[in-house]
Amino acid sequence: MNVLFIGGTGLISQAVSKLAVQKGINLYLFNRGNRDGFVPEGAKIITGDIRDPKSAAAALEDYQFDVVVDWIAFTPEHVQTDIDLFRGRTKQYIFISSASAYQKPLQHYIITEHATPLENPYWQYSRDKIACEQLLLKEHAATGFPVTIVRPSFTYGDTMIPASLNSWPHPYSLVARMRKGKPIIVHGDGTSLWTMTHNSDFAKGFVGLLGEQKAIGEAYHITSDEVLSWNQIYEAIGAAAGVKPNLIHISSDFLITYDPDLEGGLLGDKAVSAVFDNSKIKKLVPDFAATVPFAEGIKRTVEWFEAHPEKCSEDEAWNEQMDRIIAAHSSGMNVDR
Repeated sequence: MNVLFIGGTGLISQAVSKLAVQKGINLYLFNRGNRDGFVPEGAKIITGDIRDPKSAAAALEDYQFDVVVDWIAFTPEHVQTDIDLFRGRTKQYIFISSASAYQKPLQHYIITEHATPLENPYWQYSRDKIACEQLLLKEHAATGFPVTIVRPSFTYGDTMIPASLNSWPHPYSLVARMRKGKPIIVHGDGTSLWTMTHNSDFAKGFVGLLGEQKAIGEAYHITSDEVLSWNQIYEAIGAAAGVKPNLIHISSDFLITYDPDLEGGLLGDKAVSAVFDNSKIKKLVPDFAATVPFAEGIKRTVEWFEAHPEKCSEDEAWNEQMDRIIAAHSSGMNVDR
């Protein structure tokens, strides 16, 4: 198969790219070349910018692909560019949506593709993903555009220390804070259920969808079957860091009052229990099984950071924000930003 990944070097896609090449897929990565360190040996690079449709069309005009995967489409405008670019030029187009698109709050805590509605009033990111799905399915119904939709949940790997509250540009900040004995905020009482998926596990299910015609017109989530509370997640991160974390529980409402930008990531995602029924992907890809428990996966992640000391940077602004929230919560006073 000739397969094109638009992106292909991000947190999730780097593991998929690696496995695809190992499986003998003829893989092309179309991106701006900013993360060459995550390009697997054997993949071919086409340098370009999908956000510039005219130059992207010129860069790709001599190629034909069995499968196209866009890892960096977030809005209907992005998806429309892909439809215009690849209509009639590929046998399968895979859109990376998000499990955060599922109904918030849930009517039932177990999420399935066919029974759980798509509705998220708290997060624009998720609403944009829903709009993308709707546009693609409308195109599929009207013209037969060969779309498959994949919804990852919280997927991590070597380069991400996953938590409900952490610094995105400096993820090692959470481990450093734990090792200093500073209090670590956990939203709510930490007992809501969540699912963490290692990117190498996600890759197994995803690669099985490439070129699979039974997946056309369908949507799949791909996650681990391991279910953990947020308390267990933070304790596992602490164990990987060699410490017992000092957890402090603060309600999501208080956190959002302090910082309204947290609403999407909390009420629109991580504050709501997320347990996934993976029967659909397992039926189509029988070899798929998530085999990396979080305690093991996060240990690998911490070890990777320690082997790359240049990545062990701390976000002082984030640390100061955590301290201010904790102080405001401890005082029992009105939030004063």
